Amino acid sequence: MYSLSRLGAPLLAALMFSGPALADIEISDAFVRATPPGVDVSAAFFRVHNTGGDDRTLTGASTDKAATVELHTHSEQDGVMKMRRIDGIEIPAHHDHRLAPGGDHLMLIGLTQPLVDGDRVELTLQFSSGDPVIVTAPVWSAQTEMDVENRIEENKHHHKMP
Repeated sequence: MYSLSRLGAPLLAALMFSGPALADIEISDAFVRATPPGVDVSAAFFRVHNTGGDDRTLTGASTDKAATVELHTHSEQDGVMKMRRIDGIEIPAHHDHRLAPGGDHLMLIGLTQPLVDGDRVELTLQFSSGDPVIVTAPVWSAQTEMDVENRIEENKHHHKMP
């Protein structure tokens, strides 16, 4: 059984520290992966929901926690999954897109310090509209990430309608 104090705080943080500045873009479920000492790269994940009537493209991001932030995706080439940099991630009008492990994500390169479970990272997301969206994402260890994902799945099963 999962402790509410162990899982409640990360879940609450993911909801509380994910907020939009652009009226038609909503950001939720944001988190950044913790890093072991000596590792200077990490990844950020979140869901983007475009509530507006125009398509939007996520074109870049920045943070004071890393020298560079790049948009990346994973794709299969000759039976091998490869990560590569991309120029943008399109979010069609009235749709959402999840940046998730094994898919699209932000790479934080040249970290200024190790990222520890429980820290927070402020990300400034740039969209094709020119308006920035600032998101504060909690840093999660691999264990916290798995615990939260399991808790979300558990809640889905408990709240199914007959």
